[in-house]
This record gives sequence, C-alpha cells and structure tokens, in this order.
Amino acid sequence: MFSDIEGSTRLVKALREDYPRVLAEHRQLVRAAVTAHGGREVDTQGDAFFVVFGGARQAVSCGLAVQRALAAHPWPAGAPVRVRIGIHTGEAMLAEDDGYAGVAVHRAARICAVARGGQVLVSQATHAVIADQEEELGFTLVDAGEHRMKDLDWPVRLYQLAAPGLDAAGIARAQVAPPLAASGGPHGFPVAMTSFVGRERAVREVTGILQGSRLVTVTGPGGVGKTRLAGEVAGRVAARCADGAWLAELAPVRDPAQVASAVGVALGIREQPGVSAAQALARVLGRQQLLLVLDNCEHVISAAAQLCAGLLQACDDVRILATSREPLRIAGEAAYRLAPLPVPGQSDDIAGAEAVALFTDRARAADAGFALTGDNRGDVARLVARLDGIPLAIELAAARTEALGISQLLEVLDGQLGLLAGGDRLAAGRHRSLAATAQWSYQLLDDQEQRIFRCLSVFPAPFTLEAAAAVAGDGAAPAVLHLVECSLLGPPRPGPDGRARYAMLETLRDYGAGLLAEAAEQRDDAEALARYALGVAEEAAAGLTSITGEVAAARWLDAERATMAYVLAWAVQHDPDAAARLVTALGGWWMLRGQVANQEAPLRALVDRTEPGSDGWCAAQLWLAWIAHEAADLPQALQRYAAIVDVIGDQAPSQMLADCLGLQSVTLSSLGRVPEAAGCARRALVMARELSDPLSQVHAMMGLAIVAMRAGDMDDAVQLARRGEQIPDIPRRAARMCGYLLAGALAEKGDLAAAEQACAVTLAQTRDADDLYTLEAVLPVMADLGLRAGRTDDVVAHLREAAQIALQTGTWFTILAVLDGCGFLCTATGRSADAITAWAACDTLGQQSGFASFDADERRREGALHSAHQALGPDQTRTAKQRGTAMSLATAAEYALLLITPTPPPARAAPGAARLSARERELVTLVAQGRTDADIAAQLFISIHNIRSQLDRIRDKTGCRRRADLTRLALTEGLI
Repeated sequence: MFSDIEGSTRLVKALREDYPRVLAEHRQLVRAAVTAHGGREVDTQGDAFFVVFGGARQAVSCGLAVQRALAAHPWPAGAPVRVRIGIHTGEAMLAEDDGYAGVAVHRAARICAVARGGQVLVSQATHAVIADQEEELGFTLVDAGEHRMKDLDWPVRLYQLAAPGLDAAGIARAQVAPPLAASGGPHGFPVAMTSFVGRERAVREVTGILQGSRLVTVTGPGGVGKTRLAGEVAGRVAARCADGAWLAELAPVRDPAQVASAVGVALGIREQPGVSAAQALARVLGRQQLLLVLDNCEHVISAAAQLCAGLLQACDDVRILATSREPLRIAGEAAYRLAPLPVPGQSDDIAGAEAVALFTDRARAADAGFALTGDNRGDVARLVARLDGIPLAIELAAARTEALGISQLLEVLDGQLGLLAGGDRLAAGRHRSLAATAQWSYQLLDDQEQRIFRCLSVFPAPFTLEAAAAVAGDGAAPAVLHLVECSLLGPPRPGPDGRARYAMLETLRDYGAGLLAEAAEQRDDAEALARYALGVAEEAAAGLTSITGEVAAARWLDAERATMAYVLAWAVQHDPDAAARLVTALGGWWMLRGQVANQEAPLRALVDRTEPGSDGWCAAQLWLAWIAHEAADLPQALQRYAAIVDVIGDQAPSQMLADCLGLQSVTLSSLGRVPEAAGCARRALVMARELSDPLSQVHAMMGLAIVAMRAGDMDDAVQLARRGEQIPDIPRRAARMCGYLLAGALAEKGDLAAAEQACAVTLAQTRDADDLYTLEAVLPVMADLGLRAGRTDDVVAHLREAAQIALQTGTWFTILAVLDGCGFLCTATGRSADAITAWAACDTLGQQSGFASFDADERRREGALHSAHQALGPDQTRTAKQRGTAMSLATAAEYALLLITPTPPPARAAPGAARLSARERELVTLVAQGRTDADIAAQLFISIHNIRSQLDRIRDKTGCRRRADLTRLALTEGLI
C-alpha cells in the first residue's frame, strides 16, 4: 500500500507554521490504522507511506480505516487533508536495506499516483482476492476503468472502494472535473455484472460500419441486447479516438426538450448561459475527437435525431452510435438491425447456439448446480426458440430455472403465448415472446410485489431502498430484493454518494408504466415521487449549508440528478408550489455544480405558469436573472431583477427581496453603475439583518465589497469580505466566495502574504467541495498572486487550468480574467506582441458584454503596455492589437491556452508543419475560424469527401488529431 497527501505543496503554502502539526497528526492517524491491521511500515518520506501486509484483506481494510480517520479528524484552519491510496497484491523481493523491490512495488506506487485525494484504488489482482468479501468487510468495489500508468506497457484496470464515509468522487468524476478532461477510453459505461455471450459477429460488423459512417443506429425490439452491444463496440472503438467513447443514457429523459441537456450532463459539459444546450454541446464537442453513444432514443426519437443532425454538422470529428427501436432517419445514418440470438435447428449443435449459451450461463448464475445435459438440452433448445432468441426474455426465464425447472417454464410460456396471440402491451412480432416472459414473471409475484413493481416503474433512474419505500410504501425493501432475484430489477450499484441503487431496464419500465396506467395509479405514484424528491432536495439543501455535510449532500443530489430533473418538469406542469420549493432547495446545488444554465427551460415555464409576485415566479425570475448575468447579458439580468423589485418591493421585507437587491447590486457594479449598486447593497443588508437571514447578509456584503473595490477603497473591501466570511451559519460556498473576494482585495491593497494565504485556503476548500463555479473564479486570482511574486510556473499552471475549464463552460468573465493574466505573463517573459493581442481581445470582449473594467486593473496595465509599445513600434503594435480585437470568445480562449502551454504543442514540433501547401494552410485557417467541413466545402466549391481527405493529410503531416489542435497550429503559425 502506498499513500501520500494530495496537494501537499498547496497545504504548506496555506497553513505555513501549522503544517508541521498537520503532518504529524496525519502520520499518527495512518500509523494507528497500519498497526491495527497488522501492516509493516517499510518507508516514509515526507507525507508518503509505503506499507506491506500479509494479505489483501488487511491492506484494503487499512486503506478504508485511514480514509475514515482522516475524514473525521478536525484539521487546523479548516484545511482538509486529502490522502490518496493505491493498493496492489503481488510478489516482491526482500532488498538489502530490509525493504522490498520488484514490479509489484512499482505497480502499487503507480496506482497511488493516479488516485485522487480521498480515494482508495486497488488493482485487479487485489480485487480478485477480496471480491467475495465485500459485504463482510462493509464496502463495494467499483470498476474505475482502465488507466495508463508510467513505465507500464498496457492499460491497467483499477477498482475504487465505495463505502459510507469514503470519497465517491471518482465514481462520477466528470461532474466535478473540467468536462471531457479525461484521456481516451470508455467513459460513463456501467460495469458489466454478467459475461458477454455471443454477438461477436455483430460487434465486428458495427465496429466496421463506424469506420465509414459517422452515425450508426442499432435498431431492434426491446430486450434484443442493443445497449449491451453498444457498450462492447464502444470498448473497442474508444482507443481510436483521442477523447475516447462517452455514454449518454436517454432512458430517464421524459421531456424531449431536455435531450441535449441530458447529454451535456453525461459528458460533464456545463450549459452556457444564453446558448441552447445543443449549441453548448456543439461548441465543446467541435474541439473533440470521440465516439458518443446515445442509448435508448426511441421515446425521444425526434429530439435525438435533431441533436444528432446538429452535432454531425458542427462536430466533424465526432462519431455517434445510437440505439433505438427505430432508425433516426436523418441524412448520413447507417442503420444496423440487431437480430435476436440464433436458436438451434433440428440438426444444429445445441450447446453451440448463442441463445442456448446465454441461457446456460444465466441459469448457472441463478442455480450453481445447473448444467446442460443430454436430458435437458432438447427442452432448453425449445425454450429459447419459444422466446425467439430475445436475450432479455431468455435472462428472465433463466432467473426462474431453480424455482420452476425447464419443463414447467415451457408449460408456463405455452400458456402466456396463447393468451397474447391477439396482441400485447409491448409490441408485435418477435416482441410478443418478451411480453409473454414479462407477463408471467409479473404474474408469479404476489399481489403486494405486483403493486410495488408497478410503483417502481415511475422512477426515471436508479433508486435506493429508502426511495422505493417512500414511493411504494411498506414492504418495498423485501420486494425489491425479490425483484432482483427475478431479474425484474438490476442488482444494486453504488451511486456518486456511495448508496446502493437499483435500476429497472427501460423495456420493463415501459411494461410497468402500462400496468400503472391500467390500474389508474399514475397520478398517485407521480405525486409520491414528487414528495420524496422534494424531501430529499430540502434535506440536502440543509446539508449544503453545513460545514461537514456539504460534500455528502451535493453527492446525494448528484446521484438523484435525473429524478430531480424529472420531478421538476412534472411539478411545473402539475404542482407549481412544489416546483417553487424545488427551485429554492436545488439552487445551491445548481450553483455548486455549475448547472444553473441547464435549468433555463423549466424556469421559463414556471414563470409562465405562476402569478407575478408568487414564490415560484420570484424564484424562477431570480435564477433567470443569474443565468443572464452569466451569459454576459447584463441588461437582461438587470431587467429581471427590476421586475422582482417592482412587484414585491413595497411589500414586507423578505428573503427573496433581500437576495434580489444583493444580486442586483453585483450586476450594477459590472455595468459600472457604482452609486446605484451601493444603494441596492445597503438596502439589502438592512433588510437581511432585520430578517436575521445569513445568506442574504452575505450577498449584500459581497455587493458592498465589490462596490468598495471599484471605488478603490481596498481597506473597506477587505473588512467587508472578512465580515461576510464570519457570518455564522452561512453556506460554505458563500464563505468561499467571500474568501475569493478577500484574496483579490488584499492583493490590490498590497498585502500579498495575507492574500496568498486567503487564496490558498479558499482554493483547497473549493477543490474539496468539488465547487467548479468558485474554482474557475479563484484560479485567475492565484495566477495574479504568482505574477506579483514572480513565480512563473505557478502562474502558468493556474491560468492553464482556468482556461481549460472556461473552454468547456464558455464562462465569459473567466476567459477575460485568463486573457488579462496572459497579458501580464507575456510582458514578464518578453512576449510583447502576445501581451498586446491578449489585452486587446480582453478589452473588446468586455466592451461587447457591457462590462466596465476596474480602474485599478487599467492603472496596473499602463506601464506594461507602454513598455510593450516601445519594444514593438507602432506598426507591429497595431497589427498585434488588430489580431486581438478580431478574436471571438472561443478563439481568444484557445489563444490564451496556447500562450500558457508549458511545452510546444505537437503541431508546432511536427516535422510536416512547415511543409503545408497554400491550400492546406487555407484549410487550417478555416478550421481555426470555426468552420465545419460542410462550410469549407461550400466556400471552396469542392466536395466534403475531398475536404476530409485533405484534412486527413494535414493531420498526418502535423500530428494534429483534433480540430482544437489545428486551431492552435493556426494561432502558432500566425494564420489567424
């Protein structure tokens, strides 16, 4: 077992004289756990441990104990200590110094290196030893996918421990890391709980079709195995794509308008304010080379088709693999109809038939003593033939093998098929066999289990036993476990919060929904689901405000994301009061995860369906104003805040009015209307204090601090930010935003040591909370402090991380801050032309949004700009400035990233980069300007096929795989 502290250098800077104490307490906790589990400490260097154990069980139990002890420990200054742990099982040689050496030791160290703070990662070898002991030891092992590690020739499959008290972030890391930041490989695909039987030919054929077609739709009846096939294909294709293969599951989506948003969430792409979800996807994926798998498109077929058509047109390096019961029917689609598994004929080898092989495998899982014998093989052959080779029907039947036996299964099926000869709930033709299997599986349940199965079909996504009991009532827990045994529910998997969740296949959910409608129970169960979701949202909202409960509460909502979206859409239409409460409860989580913009559609609908001045109307207007501010539409934001004030401004003081005035102050400051901003913030503070509402007080304090900074009164700004931080019982995200403002004010005041300490603590807390919104605000401040201290390496690292996030989110003020930082970095490193270009782009983009720059920033730039102008002369200065003013927001962000790339990108170093022809350079320029292959073909009057062939040759010459790489090449070569 290897372990070390994540971000130890950052902790040293943040804690200063407190760090030795923290390190000593960390060592004490780790050593106590090692001793308790029979481990031997081989080596300790700084904050790193190398420990050996007599067995995998002791090592993993020790890792679990270490993480729980660290999480429960009260650390000085509130700075969390997050340790990463890697465990491997293997043979090692005893070294002369009484230590250990060998490949196993190096492998364990490499596993630790890829872990994140709070995680315990174990190798496949360790997993094989302890896989059967998970329940006894109190944890679950979650497949974390394959990872490439230094000095190892092949990717290594790793598993993460999931248990109460452990960090579950790695299970759904895309939600909190910069979107699509992961390397190639499959992402988001569930761990296969059963073996993949047959279908080898189908996998090869679909894989081959994807080489020539950018959209392949696998069609077939429900239960035929489309989802499982898509996962297998993605695993093989992912290695060919620089950014891997990503799964977006559409089964939970009930509103076609939410399809693009659901795909964005699956890929970790934040919606961009003022831009549709489909446009935000296209902007991000246009820079990527990946396979996108859209699973279960049939119930939102038109919306899925529209999204695919848009992505194919805008994202030339994206391929799409869709599954649906019918083709999407759009240009460029290649449809592949997946047939049922082959069943044996009279003269065939029964055991070799794929349908028989699947039944045998699944029956053996249900009954360890089952075997295909000479006595039963004929019945098995007839059974799978009766089921038309439909995999889901075969699996449902196999689950009943132990209880009924093969011959009785055949008798039951004969009866059901006769009953369904005239039609069924699911479909005609081959699907009749699946309907029969589902129906007799349902009829074998007792009355209470049947009722609970119907109720559970209302869940749009996986659910916990607690949720099942809340919606389906007493007896749900044992019924759920029995439904798992009958294969009517999938086995439990841990969600982002570590809780076990159960899922119902979409085909069976459709069947259950039909039963629910026949029983006239839809409304009651939908209301029960809404009550449950509202209870979770309000309980989690309370947790988000606590010091110790924020992370757990946020991950709880992460796990319930699909259910919350479904219930909010339902409540907007059927229960606006419940919708208003949901919006209020979920707002903090939306903010934390950078998902506010995703809610624009239901918020607009709520405004339309509620009376002006009502709780729902005000809550929706407030968040829509925030979305407008984030979209750089400052006048629209101001208009929505003013609408709230106009309606409720003369009423009794309220939290809503106080919050509105405080946030309105921030928008007024951004527009440069400082006196008005000060008036709003003062009024908000008086009202918030009268109400004793801590969050409203923070909003007002932040508004006043920004006013003071714009007025140049840094002493007052520092005092206000500190007072905001010290207000008791405020949400931790609000405290972090105060810390961000405090660091900025201290820096402008000239107290750099205090600014660095405040910023380092805020940054550590932000990462610990997975707070993406605050992270992208704090990083440029850290970079600015590094500039003032002359630490170029730190500056580059912080600006690069901020730019990578901004490229995905399109957050305009982060891009402006990064461009400003790049200007100072370039002047410090002798790149005068780049500095002028970066500042020109920053100023132009800011003016387009109406944003008023800070006087202190302008004064600080003056000297650097004067030196740059003198170094270049008037002609070069004019050229550099024109280059910046012509840049779009996306191009400016790419340019900033190029300026802070620590080593030349592959395109710059590629041997063929200098040998591009004039036409090839023209193509690179057009790609960098955001043109699609179709746009370029139309402009140059040549075919798309010709364009793609020429771009392939350019990629071969330059080493640029993605369009983003070609954009950087164009910027490097001065083509744009």
